[in-house]
Amino acid sequence: MRRVLAVLVGWCVGAVSLWAVAAHPMHDCPDCPEMVSLPAGSFMMGSNGEHKVTFAKPFAIGTVPVTQGQWQAIMGKNPSEFVNCGSKCPVENVSWDDVQIFILRLNARTGKHYRLPTEAEWEYACKANVVSTYCGGNDLDELAWYEDNSGNSTHPVATKRPNAWGLYDMSGNLWEWVADCYRDKLQDAPSNGRSQEKNTYPQFTENCLSRVLRGGSWHNSPQDLIATRRSAEDPSVRVHSIGFRLARSL
Repeated sequence: MRRVLAVLVGWCVGAVSLWAVAAHPMHDCPDCPEMVSLPAGSFMMGSNGEHKVTFAKPFAIGTVPVTQGQWQAIMGKNPSEFVNCGSKCPVENVSWDDVQIFILRLNARTGKHYRLPTEAEWEYACKANVVSTYCGGNDLDELAWYEDNSGNSTHPVATKRPNAWGLYDMSGNLWEWVADCYRDKLQDAPSNGRSQEKNTYPQFTENCLSRVLRGGSWHNSPQDLIATRRSAEDPSVRVHSIGFRLARSL
């Protein structure tokens, strides 16, 4: 019955590989995040569908944000402000730079190529071939922890409804770092889904001034959790409203 239902849902959203995504999570080690493979394909990125992106190959993405327990297992300490939330809650208080160290250690342990998702990969995963306001639907209370229901805290991952590709917490709980350097116009981003590595104002510095954030957090309004909402922050910033999920090349 579970297989039949999954196939039917996949047919409804036009995601023919949905059952394969839901049925075959990947774990590279006991403390590694659960990943699922997303299909190659094209989508229109941005609030007005202004930028077409095509993925020539499938890629994997975490079903949930990286948790406090997973971070501690790799890094040996837990930096989270909401430590009392528990090991199944998403890790926060980690900068983009901190995440790069975590990824290096995880890759050394597993021999795989984990990384942050690109902004295009993140939005593709969020939308899951479905037109909706948020990542997975239009009813925010079913999908996300945000200012109206969070009680001013993060919550354990995967306690709200997932989107059509079985991904949880893409709207709400925490903002998520992605790989890209922030630029004002999505039209400037690569059409093949790779990350943007150039500043909006490259004349000021050769380094990336801001890295993109997606998804909204536990203390944000519904407007900030819209699927196409973009934000950015200095890559060295650590705050209790920002975490991350991983991607992996296949």
